[in-house]
Amino acid sequence: MNIGRTSTAVAAVAGAALLLTACGSSSDAADGGGPTVVASFYPLAFAAERVGGENVDVQNLTQPGAESHDLELTGQQVGQVADADLVVYLHGFQPSVDAAVEQNAQDEALDVGTLVDFADHGDGGHEDESHAEHEGETHEDESHAEHEGETHEGESHEGHDHENLEGDPHIWLDPTIMVTITESVADQLAETDPDNAQTYRSNADALTEQLRTLDQDFTTGLADCKQDMIVVAHEAFGYLADRYGLRQVGIGGLDPEAEPSPERLAEVHDVVRAEGVTTIFYERLVSPDVAETLADDLGVEAAVLDPIEGRTDDTADQDYLELMRANLEALRTANQCA
Repeated sequence: MNIGRTSTAVAAVAGAALLLTACGSSSDAADGGGPTVVASFYPLAFAAERVGGENVDVQNLTQPGAESHDLELTGQQVGQVADADLVVYLHGFQPSVDAAVEQNAQDEALDVGTLVDFADHGDGGHEDESHAEHEGETHEDESHAEHEGETHEGESHEGHDHENLEGDPHIWLDPTIMVTITESVADQLAETDPDNAQTYRSNADALTEQLRTLDQDFTTGLADCKQDMIVVAHEAFGYLADRYGLRQVGIGGLDPEAEPSPERLAEVHDVVRAEGVTTIFYERLVSPDVAETLADDLGVEAAVLDPIEGRTDDTADQDYLELMRANLEALRTANQCA
């Protein structure tokens, strides 16, 4: 992450705020008179859309094709934050959103980071874990704090972490954490719009059931595989790896902008050879060049594993559940699962 991004975002939002002195939070912002929810990036927008249904106008600040880490708000988007009845965001992940919330929407904001204990997945996979440790677990009420402070093979990628976060921000890649987010969004909407509280809770129950089914499908689908290591472009998949007994090795760090050093590339090269890894994963929203070059050098496959931070034009018609199931199939193929 660009170390100057936070101060730049604060300055930009401060300037935009001058345009908003006449604006306040409106309970009638949606065209139909229902609540307006602003979500900072796609997985949070998905949860809000599914919970809110037709009663809620959901506005996603990160547009399809945009990299969510790089989001810089326009003046119009700052106005959306100021006018929202509820802002769903992850503090520390997108500094410009943090600044807009702090200045305009502190009382209307849900920081999903307060719902979990962040884990530290900053430098590699969980090599000593097995599938047996994860089978049958439920994580909705469990702290991820036991993972903090772990060290793994590779390097720390110092300087590339999300500097405003205590750990890995990619919490939405564990479906059980998405259950927690869904339930909290329903609670917030019920408080904002009590006339439709039962609808929000019913919608949340329906989505929760789908998320738990997804979780079970991952557990079953990855239970009998020849390989449990995944080599990824950036280390976005730590929560998914923790949940399903995988070992993550990242070419880069937690930030997709991180450029791997020659030493790191050599380490990953050695790991792929030693472990018999069949596939190096890349992402849709960042250049696949490094991953594809490494895969070519090693004679292995390159394939997409989507961190679902945002959608592209090609995936705009797919939702979180469909994208996660595509990830499951990619993992099953790469890890040669029965």
